[in-house]
Amino acid sequence: MSHVVNLYCDESCHLENDHHPVMALGTVWCSQEHARNSAIRLREIKSKHGLAADFELKWSKVSPAKLAYYMEVLNAFFEDDELHFRAWVAQKGNLRHADFGQSHDDWYYKMMFGLLEPLLTPEARFHIYLDKKDTRSAQKVARLHDVLCNNLYDFNREIVERLQVVESDAVEQLQLTDFLLGAVGYVSRGLNGSAAKSALVARIKERTGYSLSRSTLLREPKFNLFMWQAQRGRVA
Repeated sequence: MSHVVNLYCDESCHLENDHHPVMALGTVWCSQEHARNSAIRLREIKSKHGLAADFELKWSKVSPAKLAYYMEVLNAFFEDDELHFRAWVAQKGNLRHADFGQSHDDWYYKMMFGLLEPLLTPEARFHIYLDKKDTRSAQKVARLHDVLCNNLYDFNREIVERLQVVESDAVEQLQLTDFLLGAVGYVSRGLNGSAAKSALVARIKERTGYSLSRSTLLREPKFNLFMWQAQRGRVA
């Protein structure tokens, strides 16, 4: 029987009229077998720094007072060979959906497919978990599952076996996705107003050797980035 891979997905500034020029999508993944160990490790770091077990790791919560905690989370991610991260950053400023007969939702699903497609192979089964954002989450999951399976010719859903919405406060790896994606989005939006966040970005750049503003090689296994821009005459 093929092994199972868990993918934990999050998104930032994905709405059409949210006045943010950059959308960021991201996923942390590991084998299902390793998922429990990685979650335990992240909870241990919280405990070590005096944080409650239900404290939620989020980029928006980063502050100087907890910088040592966030730095240890980063180090734990980079030292865990079983954890991987990929982000897809898309510029929204030049989108012309009407010219191409698509809605913003259609484009969003294309971007999500772009994020996940390089990670999906027939040699494994995939369980994909999305952070619950709004009341449309169930509808979004059904549509995304269809898009992924149809594009992979996975009509019996033997590759993308499961896709479901979960509450991020109960899933440590989903919180980690939010945290890492927040750092990538911080760079992509040209922000620099937080000394603590800037320090974390600097640590990621140091550990990866990447600027976080350019695409990595597609086969980059640990911290994989793709920067998407609408080209003249096309939107996807």
